[in-house]
Amino acid sequence: MSTGPDPQRLRDLALLRRVRDRMDREYAQPLDVEALARGVNMSAGHFSRQFKLAYGESPYSYLMTRRIERAMALLRLGDLSVTEICFAVGCSSLGTFSTRFTELVGVPPSTYRSQAAEETAGIPPCVAKQVTRPIRNREASVS
Repeated sequence: MSTGPDPQRLRDLALLRRVRDRMDREYAQPLDVEALARGVNMSAGHFSRQFKLAYGESPYSYLMTRRIERAMALLRLGDLSVTEICFAVGCSSLGTFSTRFTELVGVPPSTYRSQAAEETAGIPPCVAKQVTRPIRNREASVS
């Protein structure tokens, strides 16, 4: 007979929410799972399992999605090169960035830039951001 939510689980969820908020704020910083876990006094394995249980994806996947979202916005602006955007959003490898971008968005960054310019012409940036946001369960299938 349960008397309510497990107090330890509630504490873990509060800590996970803090880490997720940190990833949302500091996506461009060099964040890794070990450092994020250490910040909330969890082992990397426990942190990763609990994060996936709470949010449906790994911490790394969540962080990469935030970075790709920001890259999409920067690509729509058109002021920076793909390489500059890669580093501006916190990725250290252009290859990994391009691969992950293509997996999430369905097209490479340079193709997205040219398509987005056409698709979002005349739409306010705040609306364009919402309608072009990558959604994890809508990932492009790998050919």
